[in-house]
Amino acid sequence: MAPRYVTFVANRVSRSRGPTVHQRRICLTVSNARFAVTLASVSLDQKIPRFQAGDRALRTKGFAMVDGLSVKTNTSANIALQQLTILSKRIETTQLRITTGLKVSSPKDDAATFQIATRLRGDVAGLGAVKTALANGDSIVSVAIAAGDAITDLLTEIKGKVVQANQSGLDTASRSALEEDFQSLRSQIETIVSTADFNAVNLIDASATNLDVLSSVAGSVITVSAQSLDTTTLGINAESLSTSSAAANALTAIETAIDLAANKLAALGSSATGLEIQSQFTTTLINVIEEGIGNLVDADLAEESAKLQSLQVQQQLSVQALAIANAAPSLVLNLFPIPGSQR
Repeated sequence: MAPRYVTFVANRVSRSRGPTVHQRRICLTVSNARFAVTLASVSLDQKIPRFQAGDRALRTKGFAMVDGLSVKTNTSANIALQQLTILSKRIETTQLRITTGLKVSSPKDDAATFQIATRLRGDVAGLGAVKTALANGDSIVSVAIAAGDAITDLLTEIKGKVVQANQSGLDTASRSALEEDFQSLRSQIETIVSTADFNAVNLIDASATNLDVLSSVAGSVITVSAQSLDTTTLGINAESLSTSSAAANALTAIETAIDLAANKLAALGSSATGLEIQSQFTTTLINVIEEGIGNLVDADLAEESAKLQSLQVQQQLSVQALAIANAAPSLVLNLFPIPGSQR
């Protein structure tokens, strides 16, 4: 079958064997259901040579070849689809960052940063345990100090009773009343000592032992020395106000007990200060590490929000581009007009 030429000029179809091109035209060679599209810009009266069906190589200068339309392969649609897939993935990533508040939430996001952040989170967990131990130790010492303060107040009150009893001319009834008050106050000291415990730890009773408080992740401790404040340790358990001479001996013992109690309270106070300083440092260290973790993995939500809006606009444009590209193959139908239709 000999090839035919169909010349399209401004949507008007004419047939000729060798058309003269006065403007930009599309010449289509049709044979055996194969075709090639040729764009020609030639001067007036220049003849378009004939080509065999399927020939894609132009043999005349001044002609440019446009790759043929295909209903099987749509390169433009493939490119648009690829870009749309990329944008959808980026939108998914941005939405995950906004949802979790993290720009690095898994090793896939940034393996090195994720590893560092995981290690630092472990350090924070360890420091949290240290902080809890320090708080527990501080509570134990605080209870002991509160009990020591109460005992010191009782010793001061007892001294007043002893001084009153240290009179040679005191009548029997008054001395008996002072003795009774003395015994009652001394018993109160024992009651305070026996109840001054926190979490089953008592630092001021007769059997008290030193307390080791965890102070670092490495396992170092702060040792709080036991400070027994029972009446036996203070040396007033056997004192009496029954006579003037006994009261004189009791006065010496009470003054010694007051000094001893004050020293023990001072030691407890120093231990409490050390625990408090270490606890404050541990809290500060935790805050600094958590801030560092945030700098590594936290997402900037303002930035991510702006990025999400931009990506959504790009996605909409990609969808439109894909729709246009998908419609391109249908243009082939215009190249094969139905016989008898308006030309």
